[in-house]
Amino acid sequence: MVELCEGGCPGLRGGPGASPRATCPSTLRCCLCSTHQTSHFVSSHSTDFEVHRNWLAITHSLPVSRWYYENRSEWTLDYPPLFAWMEFGLSQVARHFDENMLQVENLNYVSPSTVLFQRLSVVFTDLVFIYAARECCRCVQGPKTSRDVLNRPSFILAVLLLWNFGLLIVDHLHFQYNGFLFGFLLLSVAKHLQSHHLQGALLFSILFNLKHIYLYVAPAYGVYLLRSYCFTQDNTDGSVRWRSFSPLRLLVLGGIVTSVCVLSFGPFIVMGQLPQVLSRLFPFKRGLCHAYWAPNIWALYNTLDKMLAMLGVRLKLLEETELPRASMTGGLVQEFQHSVLPSISPSITLICTLISILPAVASIWWCPRGPRGFLRCLLLCALGSFMFGWHVHEKAILMAVLPLSILAVESREDAGIFLILTTAGHYSLFPLIFTPPELPIKVCLMLIFTIFSFSALKKLHSGQGSLLHPLEVIYLLGLVAMAIACEVVFPLLPWQQKLPFLPLLATSVYCSLGICYSFLRLYASLLRADHKPKQS
Repeated sequence: MVELCEGGCPGLRGGPGASPRATCPSTLRCCLCSTHQTSHFVSSHSTDFEVHRNWLAITHSLPVSRWYYENRSEWTLDYPPLFAWMEFGLSQVARHFDENMLQVENLNYVSPSTVLFQRLSVVFTDLVFIYAARECCRCVQGPKTSRDVLNRPSFILAVLLLWNFGLLIVDHLHFQYNGFLFGFLLLSVAKHLQSHHLQGALLFSILFNLKHIYLYVAPAYGVYLLRSYCFTQDNTDGSVRWRSFSPLRLLVLGGIVTSVCVLSFGPFIVMGQLPQVLSRLFPFKRGLCHAYWAPNIWALYNTLDKMLAMLGVRLKLLEETELPRASMTGGLVQEFQHSVLPSISPSITLICTLISILPAVASIWWCPRGPRGFLRCLLLCALGSFMFGWHVHEKAILMAVLPLSILAVESREDAGIFLILTTAGHYSLFPLIFTPPELPIKVCLMLIFTIFSFSALKKLHSGQGSLLHPLEVIYLLGLVAMAIACEVVFPLLPWQQKLPFLPLLATSVYCSLGICYSFLRLYASLLRADHKPKQS
């Protein structure tokens, strides 16, 4: 039986298979209930607010040897050590705001000073993202002599990056540090576009040791640097000239990557804690999908399984008692078994992910097209991992949306893909900010960003044909109907109590279609580019 938590969010309290993250006492809401308000300071924020407060307390109050063992809170430290050191640095400032937030025992501690500090810490670290956006704008190819500054590709790119709707709500409403991390990613990409490969490698190594989710795009970096940096020359047909391999360049590159990893993980290796750290970084018991399904291939797979199960019961081919008791749509972070289709294991998702990115990685080896070929490969690696990865979070779509902005201002075809991917991907983030007072905020923010994206890119690429096909326009208009149905109509229907997760399922499935389509279009553009001359 599905109950509603005190925040109006459907979640199971206890019951078979319930996980700690699904419990919803008065001081902590379930993982889907993204807001928590106190009588002292009315401010909307997600459970990630408590996650990072707890990490501040752990790194400030406990010795390093206990950081990855501390478990009094369910929000245990599960980022790489370099991020933990960043939290330690922030805690030195936080103690001047409110020392009580740095006590490990003060679980779910919220005070006006704590909220103020954590919000300011996100704003301050966003300076990295702002600098990265500036560097990306310097790399844009296209007419820069336009008298109208507002129509220059560099200005449009600056707006697409700095005012990205998804990043605004995830970091500044939901509360996380993604802007700081994406800043390192974009800065690394910019350095490669500027042919400063060692700087790009150093920045990505730092990024990977800050958050291990960027392992998804590591194959693009590894193959590109090996092919285009360690091999210094090509044959006349574009194939690799094996004799041009530079062992010295490989040693320098390997030294950079190894040095950062040793600085990050070294202390824990010396203490014999590497297995413990890795067990925190890769918790495979969280299940195939997050509590709210990311709009990827597994959302479609889960929905098909649900439909087949319902059909089987109706046709009396299955007994309802035979179906798994734990529901995939119950809002729980846990492992579950599919009812009809084969259940998916972490190894299967790994194989599917590798297969999905293999053509892109092979392409920049056999048909290198310079830094922009690398950027396209990075996008496909990010999307392939989003589509087929294990326990993917919906906000991971930004890993593809933000870098694609660079290509969108340079190419009409990429601009069309960007509009579909960004609109579907951003709308898929709506459930993260779900309370009624925030509805006009997220709607207005998305409308402003979407209208600017469509109008600016249309004007930038005017005279080159339409950015979208008619069917693509119809799909995007369907998002409007979906928003009205889920945000306005459904809460008024009696189904809200009986099927509380129906809007989440519908949102995830509909957005999955657009993101899958964008992934296939990006691959098609890659295959067409294989027949074009190599770019410098």
